[in-house]
Amino acid sequence: MMLFKLSLKNIKKSFKDYVIYFMTLILGVAIFYVFNAMDSQTAMMRLSQSTKEIVELMIYMLTGVSVVVALILGFLIVYASNFLIRRRKKEFGIYMTLGMGKREISRILLGETILIGLLSLAAGIGIGVFASQFMSILVAKMFETDMSAYTFIFSRQAAVKTVACFGIMYLIVIIFNVFTISRYKLIDLFHACRKNEKGRLKSSGLAVVLFAVSCAVLAYAYIQVAFHTQELDQQKTMLMIVLGCVGTFLMFWSLSGFLLKLLQRIGKFYHRGLNAFVLRQVNSNINTAVFSMTIICLLFFVTITVLSTGLSLNHAFRQELTRNCPVDMNLVKTMDVPGSTDDPAVAASLLTVEESMKNLDFDFSLLQDWVEITVYTDETFTWNQVFRGEMKEEVEKKFPRIRWDGCQSIVGVSEYNKLASYYGMPVCELSEGEYQVVCDFSSMERLFNRSLADNTPVTIGETTLLPRETVCADGFLLMNIQNSNLGFYLVPDSVIAEYAGTVLSREENILAANYAAEKKQEKKEIEERVKAWMNDDAVWRNMAGSGIAVDGLTKIYIYDSAVGLSSVITFIAIYLGIVFLIAGAALLALKELSESTVNKERYAILDKIGVDEKQKHQALLWQMGIFFGLPMLLAMIHAVFGILYASNLLNMYAEKDMRSSLVFTGAFLIFVYGGYFLATYMGSRRIIDEK
Repeated sequence: MMLFKLSLKNIKKSFKDYVIYFMTLILGVAIFYVFNAMDSQTAMMRLSQSTKEIVELMIYMLTGVSVVVALILGFLIVYASNFLIRRRKKEFGIYMTLGMGKREISRILLGETILIGLLSLAAGIGIGVFASQFMSILVAKMFETDMSAYTFIFSRQAAVKTVACFGIMYLIVIIFNVFTISRYKLIDLFHACRKNEKGRLKSSGLAVVLFAVSCAVLAYAYIQVAFHTQELDQQKTMLMIVLGCVGTFLMFWSLSGFLLKLLQRIGKFYHRGLNAFVLRQVNSNINTAVFSMTIICLLFFVTITVLSTGLSLNHAFRQELTRNCPVDMNLVKTMDVPGSTDDPAVAASLLTVEESMKNLDFDFSLLQDWVEITVYTDETFTWNQVFRGEMKEEVEKKFPRIRWDGCQSIVGVSEYNKLASYYGMPVCELSEGEYQVVCDFSSMERLFNRSLADNTPVTIGETTLLPRETVCADGFLLMNIQNSNLGFYLVPDSVIAEYAGTVLSREENILAANYAAEKKQEKKEIEERVKAWMNDDAVWRNMAGSGIAVDGLTKIYIYDSAVGLSSVITFIAIYLGIVFLIAGAALLALKELSESTVNKERYAILDKIGVDEKQKHQALLWQMGIFFGLPMLLAMIHAVFGILYASNLLNMYAEKDMRSSLVFTGAFLIFVYGGYFLATYMGSRRIIDEK
């Protein structure tokens, strides 16, 4: 009982010094609960089937992400506990002098850990329960769902999962504390605060060499991820990640060995004011935090990259929906299945989409208007004919799974212009003997443009065509979430008329249509009737097993999928971004608070030699600013190339989208990181001012 009272007293005494630790635990619990309670929250919403599938996917992915989050928070708790124990070495030494054994000290720490755990769990879950209600509103707004059946929800499942995860973390902390206390000697405990930290690298020459190596390693990784994205397979990508981690560690390790000596050579700067004192303090901090600063830097890098690219992709998805979904419905049907025309399946393949719909008693009163076009192929006109030599090698590197025997799609210019006008896109003009490539997938578009600039001829039958333009025309045939048209060829109508049925085979028939409705709800009702017709087995039984593929896409479905996918990305980005940033900032804050306690006597010496309060506080501010700034600066450099990699990989080139997401990410970093910095400065200032 006495030990329990002592644990309670210690918590009360240390609360002001380590309020950041307590608040970080509470925030961690709250965030963990909020994102794991989404299953219960969304269960109260009226979701469409497609939206429900997306929400289920989001919850499934968030569950997986929660494992990573739990590991990060667990690392944070164990690491923070190490700082707390280190700060109290002298206190433990006094306990042992008074006759208390290591077992009793471990029991004190056990009581403190249990009390802190109960406090953080209770407060965190309480905050999380209320925060999850606002998260429900955000989810409903993003998915545009009906919340009329919504009620205040407490997720027992999320609470149990949160208590279980954090309970395991605290158990690990208890084991860690007992192990740490068992290793301490009395003499070390009393002299802990007086020991000067020693650099990890004693040789300045070796430190300079390692610094050069780190720069070279990082530069190589930067170049590969930013400018050779498509050449990186899974194995090479993992190698770049490892190189980035190694380069970051070597950077901080080498700085601990030569940075101070380098600055000492700049005599005027080093001896100005309290610069010598500040730089020695910073160097001491770096010496003892090489590994932790590496982890923190990587956490910040992930935060910046994930938030900026995630939010940018979200915005890009939504922005492109209007362009990529200009009509209400697309239906696509395979044509010209090989075989005898006496075969019913082959005969069915000869029909266009409209003809098939009429034969299958579709109610055309559901449609306001429609346009139909046919796409052709020439079995001799494949990717092998489009890209040759060096171009082919480049395409193979960027698209290693490309099927070189795949036929190119060919469309008559009049047919395409009919569809383009219906979509609201620019039409194309062709003269006899000319062709035009239409493409909107950026990576492939650049390759086509090089081929067009070389005036590459195309031969269909006995007709040779030359490119009309040196760049691709922007356009597509089918609606999609984003720009995904890999390219097709427009040819003069005379080529289609001459070779259709001989050299040219009908690949597919496409029908684009608008519903006979204006309001969104009316369109949804029509779509349900169209879906019911499409899902009727009797309608398509004549095509079953015939090799005829019939597919359909609707604007509503694409919109729901795009919004859902972008929402999944956004929630995961926010989840990881918040946790990683808080974890990194908390580690730095705890490190500085611990160092402020250790360095209290050193700052007291400044008072004795006549340094006023303003100068002393300014020295502390510079010391903390440099220590907080170094990992964030390197993380920002990492993030520049990480964002380039993500942009190349995801085919995101909307600069204004990236700018807006970067502004938001910057504001978020300033708010959270700046808040931790300010709280740490005020706490450290109070510690060094104590008499």
